[in-house]
Amino acid sequence: MSNIASTGTTSAGIHHITAITADGRANIRFYRDVLGLRLVKRTVNFDDPTAHHLYFGDATGRPGTILTFFAWAGANSGKSGTGEAQTISFRVPEGSLDWWRGHLASMGIPHEESRRFEEKFIAFSDPDGIRLEVVATGKPEGGNWAGNPIPVEHAVGGFHGVTLHVSAEEGTARVLTEAFGFSHAGRDGDVSRYSKPEGVIGGHVDVIVDEKRVRPSMGAGSIHHVAFRAAGDAEQQALADALGTMHISTTEQKDRNYFRSIYFREPGGTIFEIATDDPGFAVDESVDTLGTVLKLPAQYEAYRQQIEAALPDVD
Repeated sequence: MSNIASTGTTSAGIHHITAITADGRANIRFYRDVLGLRLVKRTVNFDDPTAHHLYFGDATGRPGTILTFFAWAGANSGKSGTGEAQTISFRVPEGSLDWWRGHLASMGIPHEESRRFEEKFIAFSDPDGIRLEVVATGKPEGGNWAGNPIPVEHAVGGFHGVTLHVSAEEGTARVLTEAFGFSHAGRDGDVSRYSKPEGVIGGHVDVIVDEKRVRPSMGAGSIHHVAFRAAGDAEQQALADALGTMHISTTEQKDRNYFRSIYFREPGGTIFEIATDDPGFAVDESVDTLGTVLKLPAQYEAYRQQIEAALPDVD
């Protein structure tokens, strides 16, 4: 796509994806009880402590498995458009699609089967309307947490990838290949794929150019942003420097307790984040008790009683 050489500093793939839900209770029931993801952290939106920020992932919350939600109770539905992620794909073990077909049917969840890049997948939606896929690829992994309703041999093993709808491909492709180290893996119809080496969790980004260029509006059912991995601060800064050579500026670093983040809007319109792998989700509670109690950023701890009283019940 481009003639400019890679900087040599790359991201290991998708770190997490953040979306919006209007109903935290229904959200937990769906992602924990239907998809078998572990609720690894209950906290609040750092900019709005009246709303939960819910984190789902595998048994330990590894980067590449984390799906987070801003839970704004009663939020209006978003409108899909150009310049956002629209589909989240999860990896499940080879041979598991028959099981997932039956599982979704038993839950009364409409679904359809298809194929892309020679991969079979099942597509469906969550309660807020977010488009989801389970893609048959790889070996069983990540489902071994106590209480997982999904048999480990069929469990979700993190992200397969994400699909972006962008205004033009070239600028998005430059960020993915020259800064983040993805390779252009080919095209299937109107979908262009950028990939990490085979087997990497969260290693695919599919890109669709939307000729209509409809302006999206954020709301329930919207994917707010996609975060990519940096091992630590030095790698994050190197990635920011690589973006700077493309005249793309990033925000100042923000401490999110479980990772440190910088943000920017890639040329195709989607909000991207670069998040550090450290310190992880066990920094303030044990792995065994992840997600069982409300954790607050230090600046809100003095107001815990008021915050807990104001937060909607999600249990």
